[in-house]
Amino acid sequence: MAEPASESVTEVPLYLRVAAALREDLIQRRISPGSRLPSERTLSQRCHVNRQTVRSALQLLRDERLVVTDRRGTFAAAEEAEPEPAAPALTARRPTFPGGPQAAEALVRASLTWEPPPTPLAPRLLLTPGEPTLVHRHTVLGPHGAALQRAVSWFSRPALAEIPQLSRYRRGRDCRQQPDLRLLYHWMHQAGLRITHRESVGVPPGPAATTAGGAARLVVHRVVSDQHGHALEITDIDFSAQSAAWTYEFSA
Repeated sequence: MAEPASESVTEVPLYLRVAAALREDLIQRRISPGSRLPSERTLSQRCHVNRQTVRSALQLLRDERLVVTDRRGTFAAAEEAEPEPAAPALTARRPTFPGGPQAAEALVRASLTWEPPPTPLAPRLLLTPGEPTLVHRHTVLGPHGAALQRAVSWFSRPALAEIPQLSRYRRGRDCRQQPDLRLLYHWMHQAGLRITHRESVGVPPGPAATTAGGAARLVVHRVVSDQHGHALEITDIDFSAQSAAWTYEFSA
């Protein structure tokens, strides 16, 4: 079994670190589909945690349909496990990523890459200088194909460790397909994170304050943090105030 990440590196809750270690074993097939997992007592001894922590980790993996439990114990989900339920429908009252409900429903182009963030952002994302992370780029297009809004988001080490829906991209899966991260904040809630959003809106200095057409440019800088104060996501949104509106709705 893979060892849980050191608390000094990620400082995430114990049960999430145990779940991440087990998840990696399941995904890498170190635990074969259909095979039985070690007992709660064995797992607690291996991971140096109490059994309640192990139970919480296993419950998270059950919610992800990676394991199943019956009278005999807990087993890795078989290949023919039922598909995941459909994602909840997006509504105006559900917070959406990265630009709010209007941007979520507009014509967009999105991509995911794996690259180092700008050097000043690395320590805020708990990354070493030059260390790559998941980067999301999102462009909202107008009726004639002109870009109305651009956004780029960098994800932190804790975000990739704690949010299962993001960790799959960390393993290089689906990165070439246009990603749908509109339910990112819902995923954070599912992972047990209590998140804080801090946004600042400003105008670029000098000539950059207007577009080629003379419209005012606005920039939004967002930092989403967890209950420990660790940044999960840092996003920069740039748009023309004349041709697009930045709409963001959130309720705790």
